[in-house]
Amino acid sequence: MGIHRVTLLVLTALAITIVSCGPSQEELARVKLDRANVFLQNQDTTRALLELDSIPVLFPKASYSVGAAKNLKDDIQWDLLHRYENELDSVKIQIEILEKNFIKEKTEYDKYVEYTHKRQDFDRRWNKSFLKVHLDERGEIYFSSNYHSEQWINHTGIRVYDGPDQAKTDRVELDDANNHRSDFMEAKWERVTFRDGKENDVIEFIANNTGRRLKAVFLGEKYYYIILEEYDKRAFREAYLLSKAIKRRTWLEEQTESLEAALQIDG
Repeated sequence: MGIHRVTLLVLTALAITIVSCGPSQEELARVKLDRANVFLQNQDTTRALLELDSIPVLFPKASYSVGAAKNLKDDIQWDLLHRYENELDSVKIQIEILEKNFIKEKTEYDKYVEYTHKRQDFDRRWNKSFLKVHLDERGEIYFSSNYHSEQWINHTGIRVYDGPDQAKTDRVELDDANNHRSDFMEAKWERVTFRDGKENDVIEFIANNTGRRLKAVFLGEKYYYIILEEYDKRAFREAYLLSKAIKRRTWLEEQTESLEAALQIDG
């Protein structure tokens, strides 16, 4: 046998010895299992589940740890399912209570069911300048500024404020489809709809400051000022809360459905 062949065999044997002396898949898997438990103790369920999911992928021969990871994952998912179900029940009650303050309607022109606050029915406010909040069944929320007077101001934005604290919309140009004007005899109406981010943080600002004497200025070629009525501020707050509750309900329903599928629970 040549010296080079002997050297090769020795190196191969040495490599096998080194590999065999390294940590086993079971030992490596247990490290990740321990790490998952630490994440759980720190209330980090997401990272714990990621660790558990990686064990059978990285260490398929670690039968004990793979089984332990599956059992622990099932326990976590059961706990999450129960928590989400309880929260979902609470959110549904909250929605039911808030919905009592709204009129629900879907016309032939609407894609989704629309919520109109009972104190902001346009038929009762057609000759007033005010801010109106809009909400649909998906929880999507936006608002419109409704101006009524005897002269055009051609407004493109709204600023709501009290002292130094304020919130301001982005501009909606006069030629935008969301900027509408009409007139009849001496009366002028302007209606600008702020949606798709144009509303900025105005809705949240009103909803979180209902106890303050909020003012709004219609920003255009001329300025027009109003003081927000108490029932309008209340409408914004209740629509804002209902929007968040509807979106939370949707998320919780998706999560519970996903967990039931993972746990193989029949509907």
